[in-house]
Amino acid sequence: METLNAAELLAALGHESRLAIFRLLVEAGPEGVVASAIGERLEMAPATLSFHLAHLSRVGLITGAREGRFIRYGASYPTMDDLIAFLTRNCCQGEVCLPQTACCDTTAKRRARAGESS
Repeated sequence: METLNAAELLAALGHESRLAIFRLLVEAGPEGVVASAIGERLEMAPATLSFHLAHLSRVGLITGAREGRFIRYGASYPTMDDLIAFLTRNCCQGEVCLPQTACCDTTAKRRARAGESS
């Protein structure tokens, strides 16, 4: 991941509403959540929600899939994974300094660990 791309993703998450939407979608898992349910859970007006969903989609943090009259949104786990790997790569010159991420400081380690827990 390039620095400019990481900055764009972090800027998108730097807004309270977009961060709340992204966290909700991460917690929802791969099945995602329809837009109306996101709005209800976060008590967000449809126009405001639509604006934030469009921004998150544009930078690649979430994806949307049409289901009849509804759009189901989900977190883009590969993008999130790449961003976390970018942020923690070569942290502290290889010393273990982030106990919560030491076991998963690269994309390969996170994917291997996810395979262990399956």
